[in-house]
Amino acid sequence: MKESKLMFLLAIESSCDETAAAVIEDGTRILSSIVASQTDVHSKYGGVVPELASRAHLESIVPVVDEALEQANIELADIEAVAVTYGPGLVGSLLVGVSFAKAITFVNKKPLVAVNHLEGHLLSSIIEYGIPEFPYITLVVSGGHSNIYLVKNIGDYQLLGFTVDDAAGEAFDKVAKMLGLGYPGGPLIDKAATNGREGAVQFPRPYLREKKYCFSFSGLKTAVLTYLKKEGLYDSKTKLPVDGKITEQIKSDIARNFQDAVVDVLVDKTISAAIEYGCGTITIAGGVACNSRLREEMKRLSSEKNIKVLYPSLSYCIDNAAMIGIAGYYRYIKGERADMTLNAVARVKL
Repeated sequence: MKESKLMFLLAIESSCDETAAAVIEDGTRILSSIVASQTDVHSKYGGVVPELASRAHLESIVPVVDEALEQANIELADIEAVAVTYGPGLVGSLLVGVSFAKAITFVNKKPLVAVNHLEGHLLSSIIEYGIPEFPYITLVVSGGHSNIYLVKNIGDYQLLGFTVDDAAGEAFDKVAKMLGLGYPGGPLIDKAATNGREGAVQFPRPYLREKKYCFSFSGLKTAVLTYLKKEGLYDSKTKLPVDGKITEQIKSDIARNFQDAVVDVLVDKTISAAIEYGCGTITIAGGVACNSRLREEMKRLSSEKNIKVLYPSLSYCIDNAAMIGIAGYYRYIKGERADMTLNAVARVKL
């Protein structure tokens, strides 16, 4: 056992299809961050299957936590508190993490801290950059969320905009499936787009002028499907591209211009929010924050407005427990505690 007065916090994340655990030292150092992905489990279905996700979490939670402790070179007895994601997310997946965290804290008489998954994303940039100057704007963009927040302080967040239908990540997955690229769609669209020709296909930019900072990507997704059908490239019965007709170049062109349409809207609205609210910093989080085009355009256009952009490393953009540990640490030092009645919540506001 380590002889130290430092505070060690164990964090657990299981909101969707990644089982993750991390050990945080004094809310500043990530001693370990372990993630068990379920991509192989869900890829054949073209998306996350909730029941399979829950089963995979059950299989992974113990080895993932054990590995996090081992990598941090500490024992469970050294842990001062346990932070766990309780929502939003898939209830079955969340229950695995919440139940395991409750069991650990009950048996070892440790404090339990409940963390909102979205707060973890909002604070993920702290892992590598420290606390930005307040206020700042955060774009959380993933398979389930496309939200813009004004971060006034740690624990003080204002939701400025959200998706009214499909989130950006969901649209990426669905378009990738239409093109026969596979799952997960985000990185596959990004890769295919590198060979695409700008302007080869025209897709609309859904700005929702009446809802200033909200997003809608279902119409864009439909525009891609309409184009494929019009060109005779899509089989409505199999819901797959027509073999022999859709070339790799066509796939790349569609991927490039679909991606450009999504990125244009995300970047424009995020920068506009930063300007309106007088923020000198933008942070980006969530799985879609790994997208190379989004990173390039946000950095390029923000620099023109003298706005700094902070990107977490790719491993901290996707769902991970390190960000839950950071958020949990700040709630812990404020005296927040959860008890054994803590439950998983599918939909919960931040």
